[in-house]
Amino acid sequence: MGDAFKALSDPTRRKILELLQEKSLNAGEIADYFHITKPSISHHLTILKNSGLIVDERHGQNIVYSLDMSVFQDMMKWFMNFTSMGENEKWKKHMIFLYGV
Repeated sequence: MGDAFKALSDPTRRKILELLQEKSLNAGEIADYFHITKPSISHHLTILKNSGLIVDERHGQNIVYSLDMSVFQDMMKWFMNFTSMGENEKWKKHMIFLYGV
């Protein structure tokens, strides 16, 4: 999951994910949305793929990229557990403060 957080730290990669949220795209279609070189797009796609956030599938001569929701779901579970743990700790501190429990 650490690779996913690192992948999300870059605005270009976040924009690629937003594009793929709409529909699956090949690298050329993704590149059309940016003013950077195709090798740079390829680099970003590799990072996203290695992080598990996207998958690729060959369709004829094209490689089509799409979102892989499993890592997003794992991240959401982690966030939910993290925030609920924080709330439990706040509640415990509040109870100790009020009641000495």
